Amino acid sequence: MDTYKTVKDFGCDELVEKRSRFIGYCKPVSSSDEATAFISEIKSKHWDARHNVYAYVIRNEGVERYSDDNEPQGTAGIPVLDSIRKRGITDCVVVVTRYFGGVLLGAGGLVRAYSAAAKIAIDAAREREMTMCSVCSLSCSYTMYGKIPSLVARYGGSIDESDFADDVSLVFHLPEDELVAFNKALSEESSGKYAASELEKKYFDK
Repeated sequence: MDTYKTVKDFGCDELVEKRSRFIGYCKPVSSSDEATAFISEIKSKHWDARHNVYAYVIRNEGVERYSDDNEPQGTAGIPVLDSIRKRGITDCVVVVTRYFGGVLLGAGGLVRAYSAAAKIAIDAAREREMTMCSVCSLSCSYTMYGKIPSLVARYGGSIDESDFADDVSLVFHLPEDELVAFNKALSEESSGKYAASELEKKYFDK
């Protein structure tokens, strides 16, 4: 089954370490352009911060990028990127803004603080698993329609659209590797009268 993990929504959280304020932001993105636009947005919002560290991973582009933003090399951007990698997520960007509190944290302290800020930002954005699905259409009688929702659910799918006219027209999705089994069960239920047609393949939240 073709799946990947990403984040669901925009998320933000913060922590304070030895008077330095670390604000973590996380957002789902699908391209480097979206990631850099979000980074620019956070930098503009926190123009007065000492550092705006970031990392992002884009699945389709095979891209991983990070920046220490003038923190000592290896103490900021890499820990943020590692926080993304350890969760096994992709198509997301994390920015951690630091307002310096006047106390030096040392290399180890910076790594721990940036890692923790990235983690709570990802937690706030909430992980989700995406599954490649077949988007299908089906027209059937009202009698047959009564059996369809439970049949779709049995194969891990959901109904997306319903149109009620002389017959019922449905659009639904289910994991791509379940379509053959679904159509076999549908044929058995309808004595061979109905079969769903695949319209496209698309990722959906599992």
